[in-house]
Amino acid sequence: MTCTRPSRVAAALAATLLVLCGSLSGCGTRLPESDFAAPGPTATGGNPASDTGVTPSQITIGIVTSLTSPLGTEVLSGPRYGALAFFQALNAAGGLHGRTVRVVTCDDSGSGLGNQQCVHQLIDQDRVFAFAAGSVLDYAGAPYVSGKAVPDVGSQPVGTEYQRYPHLYGIYGSNAPRDGRSVGWDGTLFLTTEVYRFFKQRLGVRRAAVVAYNQAESLSYAQQIEQGLTAEGYHVLTQTVDLALPAFATVATAMASDGTQIVFDAMDTQGNAGLCQALDAAGVKLAAKVTNVQNWTQTVSRDYAAAPGCRAALWATSASRNYADTQYPAVQQFRSAVRRYYPEREPLLSAWELEGWAGAQWLTDAMDSCGAALTRACAERFMNRAQPYDAHGLLIPADFTPEPRPSGPTRACLDVARWQDSTPAGGPGWVTQVPDMDTNCFEVPQLPYRP
Repeated sequence: MTCTRPSRVAAALAATLLVLCGSLSGCGTRLPESDFAAPGPTATGGNPASDTGVTPSQITIGIVTSLTSPLGTEVLSGPRYGALAFFQALNAAGGLHGRTVRVVTCDDSGSGLGNQQCVHQLIDQDRVFAFAAGSVLDYAGAPYVSGKAVPDVGSQPVGTEYQRYPHLYGIYGSNAPRDGRSVGWDGTLFLTTEVYRFFKQRLGVRRAAVVAYNQAESLSYAQQIEQGLTAEGYHVLTQTVDLALPAFATVATAMASDGTQIVFDAMDTQGNAGLCQALDAAGVKLAAKVTNVQNWTQTVSRDYAAAPGCRAALWATSASRNYADTQYPAVQQFRSAVRRYYPEREPLLSAWELEGWAGAQWLTDAMDSCGAALTRACAERFMNRAQPYDAHGLLIPADFTPEPRPSGPTRACLDVARWQDSTPAGGPGWVTQVPDMDTNCFEVPQLPYRP
């Protein structure tokens, strides 16, 4: 088996993002918000109108984002901007086989009803060829997308839909059957423990704490973290706080008494910031406060302004490159395009924004493989090939080849970065902590869980 694209990442995102919407009433609906118009067509070169959404001069792609969800406009917007920057750069370079890409965007406001409205509009009215780089709280439209055999490529697996339906290709890959009937392998997914192995070996830590809200999705993910930590031999302190009135001071006191060295969580950024303030106030010194890829953002200085001690111990892990590592050509291309087309995004950069670019790259390479006769079936043959894909070096190699139910150990890789208020490049940012994510790998167990 190749380096896995662990479902642990999807579970982390589900817990982090669904926790608030699951507990709030009025995750409202908003009709589609805009079209992003591409430049005019280039020479067609005899291209046929070969499939839905494909004309001799243009390909129509859809992006659905929970842009105005109760979590705020920044939490889920990163993939959208990364993909839009990619397609603008692609069009500026001449498009794809004589065709430019027209992107139609839709804001589902974080609700299932809004998502269904977006999906129906983009498929039935805008007649998109495919979806790319989606990031939604409730993918209620997934059965319709799959039923219409519309490829959805490089999107963020916030829920379990990308582990269930065919034609849906999450950014981290999947080796589950994806037969449309059950999630994973007959309702079971598997988590791997390379994150916990890395910190045990790197920092020598053995005493961990896991903090969650008293909310179903948060508690479920916290149980998965505890399961992984226990499998790696950690002593684990679990702490649950009230979502509305979290008693973080009590949690900090418990951690101090237990000798906690490293903290993981199943909370949003606001909760993490509150916890960090309490830890600083209690004088708790951590070897690491570990967050996930969704919180790998350039806004850390602002988000943790009141907790400098905890901020100095902030680490993040992912299955993609650090957006600060511009020595890699693909990262440099991403950063250059963002500066050109969305300069206001520079202080808001995130790992998800880079992954949105990578998702658009994945779909584009799939379409490119078809030449002039672009069809959905051809693009999906590229997506379903056995050869792992790395988005030109941006992703740990991933594929969608179905495999038997996991058993025994597997090789799993990860990227790791640490926040520094002053970096070698100047200014604050994330500094990569491993020589290469493709070789920062471990033989780890595969632990079953039911989402």
